[in-house]
Amino acid sequence: MNKKTVKTAKTKKDGNSQVQAAPQACGNFTALTPDVIVPEVEKALGRHLLGYTHPMNSYINRVYELMADDRERIIVKFYRPGRWSKKAIQDEHDFVMECAHDEIPVVAPFILKNKTTVGETDGIFFAVYPKRLGRIWEQTSDDDWKRLGRVVARAHVVGSRKPAKHRLKLHPRETTKSDISQLVDGGQIPPRYQKPFEDVCSQLLDLILPMFDDTEYIRIHGDCHAKNILHRPDEGLLLIDFDDMVMGPPVHDLWMLLPGHMLESGRELDLMIKGYREFRDFEEDSIELIEPLRAMRMLYFLDWISRQREDPCFPANFPNWGTDSFWADQLRELNQQYLNIK
Repeated sequence: MNKKTVKTAKTKKDGNSQVQAAPQACGNFTALTPDVIVPEVEKALGRHLLGYTHPMNSYINRVYELMADDRERIIVKFYRPGRWSKKAIQDEHDFVMECAHDEIPVVAPFILKNKTTVGETDGIFFAVYPKRLGRIWEQTSDDDWKRLGRVVARAHVVGSRKPAKHRLKLHPRETTKSDISQLVDGGQIPPRYQKPFEDVCSQLLDLILPMFDDTEYIRIHGDCHAKNILHRPDEGLLLIDFDDMVMGPPVHDLWMLLPGHMLESGRELDLMIKGYREFRDFEEDSIELIEPLRAMRMLYFLDWISRQREDPCFPANFPNWGTDSFWADQLRELNQQYLNIK
């Protein structure tokens, strides 16, 4: 999600409640210098690379653009240690590869010399991708929203075929409760805000837990916001960055594309659902999960931030974390979200 401000509900959170270790400090990646990266990728791919190594913007993982000797540009992503297990990474890659097989527009990783898509160097997992250019997709017409619905539905057709056994299940009982516990038990909240925070979280859980009991769960993108959909003029839409893939309600990949809350975005949602239904059934009742999922995302992100505090990059990225004004804002927004759902 867009990492604009801490208090934005749609801010991207990288993490997985099934992988409890907090992301490691930025310094753990200092060994990934060009003289290490290039030979490791050459060995993994079985291709000769030129010396070009360009770091890409990525807060959690380490991503570099490289160049093969035939001038093809490639992207290598090194996963932060402790964040994902190898099996969880493979779940992501399997989903993307299956989408590619069905001609759904995604960027699939290369199969490496080890016959898998996951490489490893000094305990750090990595994957290599072809570089794909495109511009961030902007919705300007009714058909644009329908196109979004169609491409998401096609990915969900694939996602419904089998589970991802090593990925997060996006259910408040399995995710949000642990997010809240981490914040409360970890001493993250100033004493004056502790009880009000616990109270609003308890009210939210009581309200939303029953809403997820009969929900369909499939493999979904998990972070399907506008910046993870590129438009390639000659090819159409391209889904990118399946890093936060989860087992979740299909509607989760739709609400994250909306321009605002449900009351403000009914028309856009209706158009996406029309496009979606051209390829897959859509459960109308799942619309009521949109605002609960937004509340879960807000708490999910707060927990994720709290796990970054020892990272040397943390103060610059989250300068207002832990201040009274910060927690006052969070409580106000959580209480408002409770009212939005109620």
